[in-house]
Order: sequence, then C-alpha cells, then structure tokens
Amino acid sequence: MKMIIGLGNPGRQYAQTKHNIGFMMIDELAKRLNVDVSKLEFEAATGTTFIDGEKVFLVKPQTFMNDSGRAVRPLMGFYQIQQDEILVVQDDMDMTLGQLRFRQKGSAGGHNGIKSIISALGTDQFDRLKIGIQHPQKQRVVDWVLTPFSKQDQSAIDEGIQRGADAIEEWIAGAALPDLMNRYN
Repeated sequence: MKMIIGLGNPGRQYAQTKHNIGFMMIDELAKRLNVDVSKLEFEAATGTTFIDGEKVFLVKPQTFMNDSGRAVRPLMGFYQIQQDEILVVQDDMDMTLGQLRFRQKGSAGGHNGIKSIISALGTDQFDRLKIGIQHPQKQRVVDWVLTPFSKQDQSAIDEGIQRGADAIEEWIAGAALPDLMNRYN
C-alpha cells in the first residue's frame, strides 16, 4: 500500500493559500488518477484507487496544519500502513517558488505540520516531498503562508505542482527515493 498525505488547512478561506500546496498536490493527483477525495474518516478527507494492483490512498488531513498527526496516525493504524509506505507533501519557505525536494527523513525544519506527524508517529523516518513557496520579503511568515499566490507566481507554482505529481506517480510506481532525489531535487 501507499499513502500520499498532502498538508494544508481545511476550509474555503485557506483553499488557495501557500500553506495549502500539499492539498493542491493531492487535488492534482486525484484529477490524474480519477479519485474522489471526499470520504471523511479519522479527521481526514481520503480517496483510494488501485495502481498495478497496489492500493493507493490520497489524504488531506482536516485537523488544520499544526495537528496533522492527529489524522495521519489513526489512518495508518487502521489500514496497517507502515511509515515506509507514506509520502508527506509539504510547503517549504526556504526553497524557491515551485522548486521540488524529496527527503527520506529528518527534523521538521520548523514546519508545524511535520512536527505534528513526527510526534504522532514517534519517528522522523518517512518520505517527504517539499514544494517551495519562497520566503516573504516584508510580510510576517503567518501572513505570507495564509495568502494566495500572486498572479505572477502562479505559473511557477502550477509547473511545480505538475512536476511534483509526475514525481509522486513515479514514487507510487516504486521508483527508489535516491533516484527521485537525483531527478527532481
């Protein structure tokens, strides 16, 4: 089994904000794979499909970013998904707009959604795909992540989401993370 978890905040007011890039990635994958991500279970919106006989879950926690682990841990337990079968998609302010970076493990790097998942799982040993949202120039960080992308930034983000979805499809198909890191980082 594979589980792709896109981080974001539930609610219309957050739908197109920078912090919701993980949700945007799940939406793109859902469109490509023809999956409805609307089943509510364990405080998450989920959708499932089979790819080459393997069950694939798409997940958007509905707990708000800072409490994402509260949704992820019960889902993994119920479906008996191991930590090496998950990929968490997150935003990263320290990367240029639309840039991708895979990581196999590591600290949260100040990202509260990742901190929550690490705390809930009791480990930092899980795959991640980061998407750059760039650091704010003059805005406070909280204001930056909770605002939509500007019109001039939208094409870079759209391209990042398309490349990210391509990369995730390769991950689902079994590509080794070091190979994906070489290709996409």
